[in-house]
Amino acid sequence: MAGTKGTIFKIKRFSVHDGPGIRTSVFLKGCPLGCVWCHSPEGIGPDISIWYNQNACIRCGRCVEACPEKALGLNIGSDQYVSIDRSKCNVTGNCVRICPADAMQFTGMVVSPEEVFSEIEKDIGFYNSSGGGVTLTGGEPLYQPMFAAEILEFCRGKQIHTAIETSLFAEEGVIKLISSLTDLVIADMKIFDPVMHKRHTGESNEIIKENFAFLAESGKNIIVRVPLVEDITATIENRMAIQDYVDSFRKGIPVELIEYNTLAANNYRKLGKPFPLK
Repeated sequence: MAGTKGTIFKIKRFSVHDGPGIRTSVFLKGCPLGCVWCHSPEGIGPDISIWYNQNACIRCGRCVEACPEKALGLNIGSDQYVSIDRSKCNVTGNCVRICPADAMQFTGMVVSPEEVFSEIEKDIGFYNSSGGGVTLTGGEPLYQPMFAAEILEFCRGKQIHTAIETSLFAEEGVIKLISSLTDLVIADMKIFDPVMHKRHTGESNEIIKENFAFLAESGKNIIVRVPLVEDITATIENRMAIQDYVDSFRKGIPVELIEYNTLAANNYRKLGKPFPLK
């Protein structure tokens, strides 16, 4: 796997919500699902683009002057002070580099597994003292399986606890590869009914259930998470159906109900996209 490169959009150190102990969470770009409630739209597409944080903008206009493609414009008197014509933007990054307030940012970066691990290993002492480790999340980390696998192999070489947060929407071979390199799988099971699942994510959940069955029957350490989206995933019927399904394989697999991040719409504004969840 020499020369492997991957795309990430964030590394979060000292995370305490993505598995046991103090962890480093690595967010990989790309996701095959299109959940209408997705709180990280910058992680859905594999490509790197520019986004604009109007709350950080000091309205100096330097980004507009720096853009060689004239893809940026000023909206005087508007909260969205800078507009981006994405049909013209070539992601040169001039606007990002010149912005004094970090209001213009890339939505990701191309890195090697070695570069990611160099950040991870800075906190080995915290992992050891807290029972923590590393969690690959996204996006969907299984979207970049070879890149994810190499990061996990580096971690296992240093006996760092590994976890992956995933929708399980991937080919069986990918599930087998990645699960063999992880101590914990955090499975996001969103909607049990396949018709509803396809309506709200763009895909059926048949492959997700098959992959969950494989992991559960193999005895893998699993935590199931359900994001609570009103009138979609948070219904009693959906929660009970997921709980019954999980219990049918093995008693004791935790099912965690996760409160939905109501600030998700801000990330769509940064990308200049409408928020699909009304």
